[in-house]
Amino acid sequence: MEIVYIIFGLALGAGVMWFVLQAKSKNILDASENEKQHWQDRQEQQQTAYDQLRTELQSERGKVESLKEERGKWVASHEALSEKLREQKAELEQLQEKFTKEFELVANRVMRQNTEVFNEHSKKNMTEILDPLKEKLKDFEQKVETVHKENIRQNSTLTEQISGLKMLNEQMSKDALHLANALKGDSKTQGDWGEMQLEMILERSGLTKGVTYTTQSGMRDEEGNLKKPDFIINLPEDKHMVIDAKVSLSDYERYYQTEAPEEKERFLKGHIQSLRNHIRELGGKNYQALYQINTPDYVLMYVPIEPALTLAMQHDRQLFDEAFSKRILLVSSTTLMATMKTVAFIWKQENLTRNVMEISRQGGAMYDKFVSLLEDLSKIKSHLDKSLKAYEEVEKKITGRGGVMTRIEQLRSLGAKTTKERSIPQEFKINTADENNLIP
Repeated sequence: MEIVYIIFGLALGAGVMWFVLQAKSKNILDASENEKQHWQDRQEQQQTAYDQLRTELQSERGKVESLKEERGKWVASHEALSEKLREQKAELEQLQEKFTKEFELVANRVMRQNTEVFNEHSKKNMTEILDPLKEKLKDFEQKVETVHKENIRQNSTLTEQISGLKMLNEQMSKDALHLANALKGDSKTQGDWGEMQLEMILERSGLTKGVTYTTQSGMRDEEGNLKKPDFIINLPEDKHMVIDAKVSLSDYERYYQTEAPEEKERFLKGHIQSLRNHIRELGGKNYQALYQINTPDYVLMYVPIEPALTLAMQHDRQLFDEAFSKRILLVSSTTLMATMKTVAFIWKQENLTRNVMEISRQGGAMYDKFVSLLEDLSKIKSHLDKSLKAYEEVEKKITGRGGVMTRIEQLRSLGAKTTKERSIPQEFKINTADENNLIP
């Protein structure tokens, strides 16, 4: 029985030992597999890196081969250019030698001819250029003097014109009142008369129709509606001023014709209301929004009968403010005449300024032309100096010690035969200091 227990114990121990060894063996195998997989991964990475490096090496080798080809092309091109440069240098030396010989033959003759021609031509050109320059300078002085005198005259006469403005306006008011009595029943005729009075003021102020002002010009506003302002005053810098003539004579005439206080009060209110209606109507036209003109924010409403405007404003002090709020300025013959005189004076000053600017421009152009002339003369002098220097160099080569002239004299002394009896010009005679060196 004990043997059985021993055998059973051994068998049980062997089984336990087998399980223990089996577990350890499995762990060892797993570790070996992991290590194997790790080295396989590293081998693959190294193979990939190797393949990449090999590819890059092949690419660099291709670049090296390409650079070698480029270098070969550059070397061949450089050699070709060097050869061409040597050929051109040889040709240049030949041309220089040929030119030197030809120049030595014709230098004296050409120099003399050019000097004579230049002296005559330069004298003629100077006369042709300086004479018009003198005339333009003279015209410039006359224009400046004229502008100065005109400016003084206009400044002196402006005061006289303004001083006579009051007398003229009083006479116009009287004439207007007389005419109003004759036209009191016809509003269309009254309107035409008002426009006629307005245009007369514009003309007497020195403005010109079609130049500094226009009448009844058809223009469209921002909504496309056609508007016809009575008068458009043209201002410098492409600006404009709109004037509308309004005549309201009926109630004003009745106001002075009646003696009854109640009737006077009624006609006065009717006269003021008529002006207010004109203000409202003119404000509704919104001439400031016209596309074709560049007008200030305010439109002038002209009332040709100054006492009529004065009467209305004396009894309704809100009338002017109401018109001003609608961007309308009420003007009479006096204020309009003064304003238009100012506009005419501004135009005269503008024209004088333009004349002065034009004179200044022409003076600057003449100065620039004169400077250009002096620069051209300086260039001509420089070229003449260079030509003279070149001539002297050629002359030295001909007449100097060991020059061409010495050798020619030696040939003549040796008995050289000539077809014509000619002697060398005196200016090319050389000193006979070298005659001792002639061959006996």
